Amino acid sequence: MSATIDIPKPEDYDVSNISGFLPDSVPLTRLPSYYDAWENTVAILPALLLSKRLRKIMQGMPVLEIDQLTTVNQQRRAYAILGFLGHAYVWGNGAGSAVDQKAINHLPKCIADPWISVSEKIGLLPIATYAGLCLWNWQFIVPPAHDDSFGAEDSFEDFVDNIRTISTFTGSTDESWFYLVSVFFELRGAPCIPIGLRILQACRDNDVNTVVDGLQELAERIDELGSVLLKMEEMCDPHVFYFKLRPYLAGWKNMADSGLADGVYYGDEKEPRVLSGGSNAQSSLIQFIDLILNVNHSSTGDNANDDTENPFMSTMRQYMPKKHADFLVHLSKVNNLRSFVLENSSDYPELILSYDAAVAMLLAFRDKHIRIVTRYIVIQSAKASKMGSDTTKRAGLATTKKGDSDGELRGTGGTSLLPFLKQCRDETGNAAAGSWGKRILSYKDSSRFTRKK
Repeated sequence: MSATIDIPKPEDYDVSNISGFLPDSVPLTRLPSYYDAWENTVAILPALLLSKRLRKIMQGMPVLEIDQLTTVNQQRRAYAILGFLGHAYVWGNGAGSAVDQKAINHLPKCIADPWISVSEKIGLLPIATYAGLCLWNWQFIVPPAHDDSFGAEDSFEDFVDNIRTISTFTGSTDESWFYLVSVFFELRGAPCIPIGLRILQACRDNDVNTVVDGLQELAERIDELGSVLLKMEEMCDPHVFYFKLRPYLAGWKNMADSGLADGVYYGDEKEPRVLSGGSNAQSSLIQFIDLILNVNHSSTGDNANDDTENPFMSTMRQYMPKKHADFLVHLSKVNNLRSFVLENSSDYPELILSYDAAVAMLLAFRDKHIRIVTRYIVIQSAKASKMGSDTTKRAGLATTKKGDSDGELRGTGGTSLLPFLKQCRDETGNAAAGSWGKRILSYKDSSRFTRKK
């Protein structure tokens, strides 16, 4: 860690103090008329999937160039559209229909070529990502009175009632709700960014009061994020999510049981691409908070105190907008908060209390995340196993890999799903700095806990 490296400026990385990792302007809802073939198809995507007509229509599409995508907003819209079309083409209509189409391991040039080109242009992988599904896939119904406010101070109900998704696979309220809760999550978490950076600057300035105030404010914001996360349960039914939506979010990694043993071939490419599908793990916000609080995530089963970054975490940055990923890399070089707290704790005990409070809120957030994953994936997966039909084989990013003796659910990056999430939770508690905080938050000594790991 070097004090000679400047603290990152959000504006240098397409990050906003108002909207956070959301774009600082409302996403574009339609491309120029040259791209009508894409727009007209994605507009009726749910109907085309239900009628099993999508592949035939897409096979007759022209190969469009991306040179008329002259703005960043246009490029983002194109990326989002092609993500929906690409995943719909590969997976067909097999989200619970009576007669499923089989997954197909080759994308036609009309989708593959522009998808690759626009992905390279904006620094993302050609796959449906959190950015394309959530960050760039919403619009206001009635624009806010002040363009620069972004509705950031609206209540959850006021904000979500005033936005809608632009594109979906299923046309269901459940799918829209899943994306829109994520949008509000990002917006409500946006203040964590200036708060966190202000804390780091205060550490450099040896300004203890500002660090304490910032940590208390950060703890409150993280607590609010946990409440936002649980809003998912209000209008996104777990059965619909798992069996109807999640199959379309699946990528082409660890999907051998679904017919994609080698991934997917893009156009004329000779080698298949093996890519993970869309996942909220691709959100930059939680990784930002982890970095601010110096919460270290190691490889599964390793010591969280070592300097080996969890490969899943670093891999997920490849699925983030490049500037956002670069922002996190820059932040990782200057995040010295925990060491500052430990070095000054004897003179300023309030530092320890405030820091551990923020860690406690992040741990509580991860407990809530495990609750959501259990309800939306683990329980639904158990139902799928009892159903036993081919329809359920790819019902979600979490699958059971052949050869797993314990039938362990696997996540998008090949990690054991619940063990991985619990490890992230445990490692959060292990970051506690004070002796009391370590005693009540750390999972290292299981004899101190009644909660199961």
